[in-house]
Amino acid sequence: MVQVCLNGSRSAADGMSVPMSPQDLAESAARAVAAGATSVHVHPKTPCGHDSLSPRVLAPALAAIRSRVSVPVGVTTGAWAEPGPMARLARVRSWSVLPDFASVNWLEPGAEAVAGQLLALGVGVEAGIRSGTDAAARFAASPLGPHVLRVLAEVTDPDPATAGASARALLAELGTAHGRPVLLHGEEGGTWPVLRLAGRLGLATRIGLEDTLFLPDGGRAASNAQLVAQGLVQYGSFQRSP
Repeated sequence: MVQVCLNGSRSAADGMSVPMSPQDLAESAARAVAAGATSVHVHPKTPCGHDSLSPRVLAPALAAIRSRVSVPVGVTTGAWAEPGPMARLARVRSWSVLPDFASVNWLEPGAEAVAGQLLALGVGVEAGIRSGTDAAARFAASPLGPHVLRVLAEVTDPDPATAGASARALLAELGTAHGRPVLLHGEEGGTWPVLRLAGRLGLATRIGLEDTLFLPDGGRAASNAQLVAQGLVQYGSFQRSP
């Protein structure tokens, strides 16, 4: 599985290629899926470009994307979009249109309550486990672990020379990950080395403008679709490597 991460916490300052409005998100998702992405992760934005968990922001984004693609669509529940744990939980409870899945950063206060509410609503949970934190240990001790959709192993090391080693260390910390599938991805300079490692290990991965603005050769990416196309080449080539 290669997921496309359309925009993340990026803004218009990161360039016109980063989709922000529901219509632009839908167009970008459609092209990325046509390029080979099998699921979509999105950060719905307010008109001012801020991440939001409001149902008035979430619903139009999901409706627009689903009008163009038939693959699963997931959203963030990051604390930066709604800092207070109780407010974040209330936002999730207020959703009138549900995503297929949502990522929950296990390091954040209130993460298990949010994950539990999502599961109760029938929404799949991606358990976000960031490198360099104690999130893996928290997840290992969580009774919700066996019930998540998958583990999102997030390597935050931006150094392409060391990101692969950081990824292997994170996977070792995760251990059996409650037997759940693992999606391994990197960020910024570590994006491509970690994607290639995911190919070698036969793990799911993701690629998109949330994680990197650049192609493997260092050129600026024109779109999520271009990143997905390049990602599939890199992923497949290294998957076949001995």
